[in-house]
Amino acid sequence: MFNFGTKKPYKLGVAFSGGGARGFAHAGAIKALEEMGVKPDIVAGVSAGSVVCALYAAGHRPEEITEIFANLKFSDLCQLSVPKNGFFTMDGFKKLIADNVSYANIEDLPLPTVICATDMDNARAVAFESGDLATRVAASCSIPIVFKPQKIDGVRYIDGGVLHNLPSWAIRERCKYLIGLNCSPVPRRKYKDTLLDIAQASYNLAVKSNTWSDMDLCDLAIDMPEIASYKVFNLKEINKVFRQGYEITLQSLKDNGFIHPDDLKHRRKASKQPNKKT
Repeated sequence: MFNFGTKKPYKLGVAFSGGGARGFAHAGAIKALEEMGVKPDIVAGVSAGSVVCALYAAGHRPEEITEIFANLKFSDLCQLSVPKNGFFTMDGFKKLIADNVSYANIEDLPLPTVICATDMDNARAVAFESGDLATRVAASCSIPIVFKPQKIDGVRYIDGGVLHNLPSWAIRERCKYLIGLNCSPVPRRKYKDTLLDIAQASYNLAVKSNTWSDMDLCDLAIDMPEIASYKVFNLKEINKVFRQGYEITLQSLKDNGFIHPDDLKHRRKASKQPNKKT
């Protein structure tokens, strides 16, 4: 499974893709990883993945991450604004992150964390490892047109998925082993002839084209096409998404040779038993 060759600062990294409400599959994936005894030494997230990895790095259990959002509506997190550079502000979202994370800055998190976004003014991907956590997570989630860009030190930032929807690039060189979790399959559905639906369709196409290269950087890339039917902004079915993320990741780990710690103990115990004479 693990091939620790050249010395790198972290043994295991996990990269979390964007995906809107489908991002709660990441929380289920974390539950599966932990059950299999797989714990990351560093995490990186984009968009919805940045939300999950920030809450996880702050100490929330996988089920708690889902519970935080379970009874919320889209309007609880985002407020309609004058559509100059985006239809919605993310003040409610930033407050939610700040209220549920007792660490103000990224560098304060107990688990090393990288939050990725897109620098719109300089057309480049950025990996934040310090600075105000809530603002940088909001920047990572700011889907163009839908949300207003987040301004940090005079620079406008938008959703990290615009250039890299899977942030493998940000931590690959520092990890001996890297797992990538892609919860953003492109759904096959008809989009309405509205500005928001056209924006979402365009975003989905960009995400599809830029994800494959980052999946190739992973030692294990777990794709989740089963959750394509769930809508990006629908928080009503996040428990189902969580369960599917858990089941898909658990099966993928088993298919790739990972063994549950309890099964490993049983095997070791059985190997130590003396052979019975017949």
